[in-house]
Amino acid sequence: MLKQIAFCAALLLPLTVHAQEPKKNNNAGELNWSIQASWPIPAKPIDIAQSLDNKKVFILAADAKVYIFTPDGVQLGALPVDPNVNAIDIAARGETLYLVNNKTNTYSAIDINFNQKIDIVGAPVRGKVDAPVTLVLFSDFECPWCAKLEPVLAELLAKNPDKLRIVFKHMPLPMHPYAEAAASAAIVAQKQGKFWEMHDALFQTTNWTPNTIDESAVRVGLDMDKFRADLASPDVQVRLAKDRSDAQSADVNATPSIFINSKPVKDRSLQNLQKMVNEALGTAGGAK
Repeated sequence: MLKQIAFCAALLLPLTVHAQEPKKNNNAGELNWSIQASWPIPAKPIDIAQSLDNKKVFILAADAKVYIFTPDGVQLGALPVDPNVNAIDIAARGETLYLVNNKTNTYSAIDINFNQKIDIVGAPVRGKVDAPVTLVLFSDFECPWCAKLEPVLAELLAKNPDKLRIVFKHMPLPMHPYAEAAASAAIVAQKQGKFWEMHDALFQTTNWTPNTIDESAVRVGLDMDKFRADLASPDVQVRLAKDRSDAQSADVNATPSIFINSKPVKDRSLQNLQKMVNEALGTAGGAK
């Protein structure tokens, strides 16, 4: 009995625990860090998201706006949102903004894109050269989707002969084995004043072979000696590099990609393209 009382009394005594020092990893190096960028935000930040390609930073602020910056602090734009939006997220490349509203318990997805200024100097133009609406097309001659778009663009131009010009920019994709050679051939054809003839011949190709490009050049009546000589000219690679650089600057990563008066096009249907031409002209009806 006494042993039991003594044991219970021991349980009532204050328990003292000695904290152990954290173990150190003698093989671990010290933390190294440095500030990569620091810039002011226009209002108190609430939430932040950054695109996976590191090109855009989205900041939800207390003034009911989502500010969009480059990683070095250049403001690209500001989107007004409901004051009760309390959290944001984005798609991988920042092409969609997701909002959560804690008052209305709603989720919203908003398409995000930016107008792009694209240099078209020296690029081939189809249509009236001084037309008020400019459609810039980044395309690949071996891309099946680009080929399917061509009749749509031809019909669009036919509906807007005095209002629209189509500007072609080369973007041969590495997955297409003949695309770069085809683009080079079209650039050379442009030197002979037959870009659009070569363009049409290449897009009519359904079975690409090593002879396709030369056969197309002969069919459209190019001077073949000059054609072969010009293909070796560094000017061709300069032109290709320029178009690829313009595509990268315009955030283009696929073909076909279209811009109408600098505005990116997602819906490439004839109906939507005509609607965007009408909007660029400031007309409600436009061409029929």
